[in-house]
Amino acid sequence: MDKPRVLFLCTGNSARSQMAEALLNKYGKDQFEIFSAGLEPKEINPLTLKVLNEAGIDTEDLYAKPLSTYLGKLHFSYLITVCSNAEEKCPIFPGMGLRMHWPFEDPASFEGSEEGKLEKFREIRDQIEARILAWLDELGISYSI
Repeated sequence: MDKPRVLFLCTGNSARSQMAEALLNKYGKDQFEIFSAGLEPKEINPLTLKVLNEAGIDTEDLYAKPLSTYLGKLHFSYLITVCSNAEEKCPIFPGMGLRMHWPFEDPASFEGSEEGKLEKFREIRDQIEARILAWLDELGISYSI
């Protein structure tokens, strides 16, 4: 039986959606096929990769992808927007199951020192991780920490 597919969507596919994809893969890769994309993809923010590596997640296979990579080509059981811009601008497309919105602050918009920026990326990573674990609990899916 096919696993349900999950697509995390944000504007640039450079921070939040990448974190969500990587973290759900960490806890739910046996239960889901997990993807991420951006409405206007740009290069992954180096701090995204840094905070994921700090959490023990291999980032070698992560790269930014446009929504058009999947639009009309794959059925998704879950479409989860992780920024308000994506929630407002994401088209409705065939093959989409349940659509959810998990808004997270954009860590890349934080202004401050390099250490302050890194702390903001860690904060958002931890918020996304907590939301994913809560969702897995809601679904009754067991995972190991």
